[in-house]
Amino acid sequence: MVDITHKNNSLRIAVAKAVVAVSKPETILALENKTVPKGDVFEMAKTAGLFAAKRTSDMIPDCHPLPIEYTKISYEISGLEVSIFVEIKTIYKTGVEVEAMHAASVVALTFYDMLKPIDKEIEIKNIRLLEKKGGKSDKKEHFEQPIKTSVLVCSDSISEGKKEDFSGKIILEKLKSEPVEICSYDIIPDGVENIQTQIAKYISNKVELILITGGTGLSKRDFTPEAIKPILNTEIPGIGEHLRQYGQNRMPYSILSRSIGGLIGDTLVIALPGSTNGAKESMEALFPSVLHIFKMIHSGKH
Repeated sequence: MVDITHKNNSLRIAVAKAVVAVSKPETILALENKTVPKGDVFEMAKTAGLFAAKRTSDMIPDCHPLPIEYTKISYEISGLEVSIFVEIKTIYKTGVEVEAMHAASVVALTFYDMLKPIDKEIEIKNIRLLEKKGGKSDKKEHFEQPIKTSVLVCSDSISEGKKEDFSGKIILEKLKSEPVEICSYDIIPDGVENIQTQIAKYISNKVELILITGGTGLSKRDFTPEAIKPILNTEIPGIGEHLRQYGQNRMPYSILSRSIGGLIGDTLVIALPGSTNGAKESMEALFPSVLHIFKMIHSGKH
């Protein structure tokens, strides 16, 4: 199955439709009057659809098992056609569109099975997805101009050429799919003054998003939170909280990270872990949702 461990849980909704066409009005009357020999087709098919929604991962090999938290099955009759609608909701890492279409298919097949003794020309058609909501695709923001962004790596050993930078490059790679313009990528030694001076330079150049990697641990050389916190106009606690929660679900030591984020004027500054995996997971946790702050700041004028 596809790896979804990097994804965030979010509300996922899917609506699917299937159509059952019968060949004569008498079949529709039997459905409505509940006189079909095999029983109440609407209720029996609904039950089958509920089972199908919950068992989708048993039938479709690449589907992930997931919690089905809401299922609604409804019908509309128009002429000789019965339209079947299935709505499914979950709070999980992946969508429920296949579950909705699988349920709609099984509801339609149940109609066919129960009606075939009285109608030999039933047709199942137009099984399709009507609506899908949730996930990163819904959180993508569109801006008239790309967000001016700088990436700052804080490390004595990397700035001295003793080690290669990986975390900064991971951040740059992740930003390729976001609506940003990379203005600069710099590597500086650790230290409060070094960090604050570089941030001031970025802000003077009208950089709107500053991503800093490194210096969020607990060693005596980890200065990034101390450098950032005093110069923030508005701290955004949810950024650090979300990064820790996301990381801790994957690595218990993430609880020790001191990631921080907030605004200096209209510039968003975020401190990310310096490890390669920490930087990668932090980017997956924050983007694209964190970019919504620029809509809030500029009221859609950005």
